[in-house]
Amino acid sequence: MVNNAGDQAAPGALEALRALLNTWRIPNDTREAEDRFEAYADDAGWSHAERRELLSLRDELRRVVERTADTDAVVNDWTVRLDVRPRVSGDGVGFVHRGGPAGDMVTAALDAIAAGRWHRLKACPDCRWVFYDHSRNGAKRWCLMTAGGPDGRSCGSIAKVRAHRQRARDAE
Repeated sequence: MVNNAGDQAAPGALEALRALLNTWRIPNDTREAEDRFEAYADDAGWSHAERRELLSLRDELRRVVERTADTDAVVNDWTVRLDVRPRVSGDGVGFVHRGGPAGDMVTAALDAIAAGRWHRLKACPDCRWVFYDHSRNGAKRWCLMTAGGPDGRSCGSIAKVRAHRQRARDAE
C-alpha cells in the first residue's frame, strides 16, 4: 500500500483526476511498480475505447505532474483531441466536451490551471504517489514526512536521513 492520507486529496473534480493518476503506483511492501488501472476502470464501468483513451491520458498527465513533460503541450493537445471548448455561463467560464470521462478529466485539469491550483498537484520523488499540496506556500515535496499509519510511507524522513548519511560519508 502507499500513502493514502485524506489531507492529500485535491479539491473538487481534481480529486477524480488524482485518483486516476494514482492507479499507477509503487507500493511500500514490494517497492515494485504496479498498474491498477484495469481494476479502477472496471469499478468505473468504462468501455474499452474509454479505457484506451484514459490510460493514455493518465500516462501523459503523470509525466506532467512528475515534471518530465510540458503542461501546456500535453493539456493543449488533449483539449484539441477531445474538442473541449469554453462555455460562458452567468459570471463564469466552464468547459463543454464530447470526450466522455477523459473529457471530464481534462476539464478538471483546465479548471485547476485557470484557478492557479494545478502546480499544487505533485508526485512524490520517492514513491511517486500523486498528492495535492495544501501547504501555505505550496512548497511540499514529499507525500508525507511521517508514515501516518501502517500502510503509509515517510518518504520525506527517509530522504532526509539518506541525505544526512551521504553528507557524513562525504565528510570522512
